[in-house]
Amino acid sequence: MMNGLSQKRYLELPLPTEDDPRSDQQRILDSLAAAGVEERVHIPVHILRELYPLLDNAKWKITVSLAWNGDNWEMVEIEEGDTTAQHYGLAVDLGSTTVVAKLLDCNSGEILKEVSCFNKQIQWGTDILSRIFYCKDNKEKLEEVRRATVESICECMDKLDASHSALSMVIAGNTTMIHFLLGMDAFCVFYTPHAVHADCPGFQLARDLDIPLKGYVYCYPAKSNYLGGDIISGMIDTELYKKNEISVFFDIGTNGELVIGNKEFLLCGAGAAGPALEGGVVRTGMRAEAGAVDEVKIRDGNIYVHVIGSHKEDSGSHEKNSGNHEENSSGEEPRGICGSGIIDLIAELFLEGWIDIRGKLSPEKSPLIQESDNQLCVEYAPGLYFYQKDIDEFIRTKSAAHTMVEIMLRESGLELNQADRFYVAGAFGKHVSKESAITIGMYPDMDRDHIINAGNASLEGAQKLLLNRSLLTDIDQILEEMVYIQFAEVEDFLELMVAAQALPHTDYKRYPTVMEKLKERQKDIKL
Repeated sequence: MMNGLSQKRYLELPLPTEDDPRSDQQRILDSLAAAGVEERVHIPVHILRELYPLLDNAKWKITVSLAWNGDNWEMVEIEEGDTTAQHYGLAVDLGSTTVVAKLLDCNSGEILKEVSCFNKQIQWGTDILSRIFYCKDNKEKLEEVRRATVESICECMDKLDASHSALSMVIAGNTTMIHFLLGMDAFCVFYTPHAVHADCPGFQLARDLDIPLKGYVYCYPAKSNYLGGDIISGMIDTELYKKNEISVFFDIGTNGELVIGNKEFLLCGAGAAGPALEGGVVRTGMRAEAGAVDEVKIRDGNIYVHVIGSHKEDSGSHEKNSGNHEENSSGEEPRGICGSGIIDLIAELFLEGWIDIRGKLSPEKSPLIQESDNQLCVEYAPGLYFYQKDIDEFIRTKSAAHTMVEIMLRESGLELNQADRFYVAGAFGKHVSKESAITIGMYPDMDRDHIINAGNASLEGAQKLLLNRSLLTDIDQILEEMVYIQFAEVEDFLELMVAAQALPHTDYKRYPTVMEKLKERQKDIKL
């Protein structure tokens, strides 16, 4: 039996007699203790009201469902007969763009199904700040946002057909998302002194949150306003806090959240990276969905792109000679470019010499580089352009991300390439080419096998906790050991960031494999 946040127990109760006149309530509690349930069990009044005539009808053979409430077991359901085989729970990653949920068999730990949906908060803005300002100091609008958050979770539950069967739920999300879920104004997350309203909401009755679940919802705690429960959940997933070697955990998007350490220490920090990483601010940028260019290669003066929704072998090519376009059918017309495509494109432009170390386009290198709106741009697919301002914005973004990692490693007494493992979490880490990210200086130049795609570590950590209640102790340990670094207080932050704005870095000796690759590519171009 798993040591999860819920359990179902089949009990065959001894019938009441004159010699054994114990109450129905005590009879159940004694049987649970005899079955190995050591912790205190509370039976709420709505369950007490069901005992008669259910026990008589069931011939005293029943299944009780227990949910952990943070202090003890709460009985949340009583059924006739043996229904222990139907024991389910939910793990949820409450993202600002996407909500992802897993339905798990809590007897075996098997993942039965995984689904996702867009976060319905998007109607008030794709960026979190727009949503915060929409409902600031307005209870009615805050309630709209709260309901949209709950409805997003319920949509996933409907897809999983889990509304009437799951006992417990674990949710991991950033501090703002959890505030919205709980119906709390989130302006405090972004406004000095950044004292949030709640950072450890813990276990809450699902019905108090309007979530159709029998038991409790556990929300992962936050370390700070910018370092939320999704990162703590990532720690539980990667077990960075248990390792001997020093590792880096980086969850990068509009904000970058970072943890460096091992079983001896944990340093953490967070800062704005920039919306460019998610296709934001780029003129033809878009999310990673059908029609988005997600892979780019440049060979023999031609730009080859892969479009989401197409097959790998059908990837299109794009070249421009004497004003002509050629593109192989890819099954999906390109409509824009997402984060992974942008990183590929900039890496390839650099290796081909179409941009210099500062990221400035060189129009003499290709007819695909032209001028539009008083600035240079490169046509990466027919009618789609990547502008000099886009490149500049992205380089600022990558330099911020690089500098955060460099400062944290320096605080640990390490160089960039000395970390044993470099975990990249979230959708960004899942889709971005390691080689391209190293080429532009976003990742350190280290053994590629040690750069690990942590996937949706937030969701995986939620799943692990759902199935293993003892990890609650680990969460307390992680929060206790974490030391938060304020990047704004680092004296040479701007100096380091400026140095990181070169491709791959002003100190190119830090990137020996990139320099070697650059030499090889330039040699091929001359041939």
